[in-house]
Amino acid sequence: MKKLFGTDGIRGKVNHFPMSPESVIKIGMAAALALKKKHGRNMVLIGKDTRLSGYMIESALTSGICSMGMNVILVGPLPTPGVAFLTKTLRLDAGIVISASHNPFDDNGIKFFSSQGFKLPDEMENQIEEMAMDDGFFKKKPAGHEIGKAIRLEDAKGRYIEYIKSTIPKNMSLEGLKIVVDCANGAAYKVTPWVLEELGAEVITLNGNPDGVNINEGCGSLHTDGLREAVLANKADIGVAHDGDADRTILIDEKGEIVDGDHMLGIWALELKNEGKLNGNTVVSTIMSNLGVERFLEGHGIKFIRTNVGDRFVTERMIKGGFVLGGEQSGHIVNLHLNSTGDGPITALHIVYLVKKLGVPLSQLRAPIPVYPQVLENVTVKTRLNPSNIPGLDDLIKNAEKELAENGRVLVRPSGTEPKIRVMVEGKDGKAVNRLVRQISSYIKEKTA
Repeated sequence: MKKLFGTDGIRGKVNHFPMSPESVIKIGMAAALALKKKHGRNMVLIGKDTRLSGYMIESALTSGICSMGMNVILVGPLPTPGVAFLTKTLRLDAGIVISASHNPFDDNGIKFFSSQGFKLPDEMENQIEEMAMDDGFFKKKPAGHEIGKAIRLEDAKGRYIEYIKSTIPKNMSLEGLKIVVDCANGAAYKVTPWVLEELGAEVITLNGNPDGVNINEGCGSLHTDGLREAVLANKADIGVAHDGDADRTILIDEKGEIVDGDHMLGIWALELKNEGKLNGNTVVSTIMSNLGVERFLEGHGIKFIRTNVGDRFVTERMIKGGFVLGGEQSGHIVNLHLNSTGDGPITALHIVYLVKKLGVPLSQLRAPIPVYPQVLENVTVKTRLNPSNIPGLDDLIKNAEKELAENGRVLVRPSGTEPKIRVMVEGKDGKAVNRLVRQISSYIKEKTA
């Protein structure tokens, strides 16, 4: 049986399984069966990014959900965190986002949120997957008068914008700051510029004219060269870049340097600790986060916990430990005081707010956080395999770790989606890092040839 769910919902090429209309209708039907309660409103909110295929998938998903007796609220293009926020505040049964995040326009996907704005648990995803792949579950459909209906929430964007603004003090103005925002021609093309402008900043917007096919095209959080050039050319204070669904943020400081998720975690964690709001004095991130930010936080009495790659795993660990701040190097930052998932616009606003509040440039906030040289190489192998099954590799890794000692680390892991082994080495000594990556990668190639 083909698998529907990956680490972040369902994703694929448009008009191919599982992103074909016929597949999406069944996914909608299965989701309704899994989520529908015997009593209550039985209401699901659906938002999307700006991909051309969003219209097709939205219609198919709505049709499937309504056919099984659930109602739908449509909000149109809205950042993923906006969907999570509205699902919770409107007290709905679930939220759905139609997006493939940072992928090209001809991919699309479906992400589900629970009534509390969190990603669905594995058990629920497995239930939806099982039903979507078995037509037998759909034999008994509701009678005509029991099918659901779809309505449109016209002020969804405005509600989310007002909430974002409310997360900083009411008397705080961003007047005097010049900010360049790269919207990636995606879901935040109105949200983030409006928030910053309404708070008094001078805003220059890049890639804010989506046409359905230009989302993430050479722009956004994965392609920051254009943003960097605009920040320097306009002598701006800060550059903000989102991905297509705006659950990520990457910043550029006034000198043109990248401020990534690790930097933002360090900056925000220190501020929350000083305010007494950093639960457990702990931050959660992934195995890919730079060792530099871990050392920086430890130096300020803040514990650093690592999880597997994926904001889902970060959030699950935060909930389990009662922690409030976590995120990824890629710019997914979760502050559970403010939202239940990675929120690009809120993250951007709060770092901008700190620049204004503290009266120092972003480069100065970033400067104390060291970034150790980190090199990643993907080694293609014939079949997917566990690196621990390669004879002699464990000893080679141990020798590399012994050489780096406390000033570095080695991470060798299989790709979750491709026949590749990912080799990552980081440490203070850049030459040693490059040499060890080549040594380990060459060994894997030799033993798997």
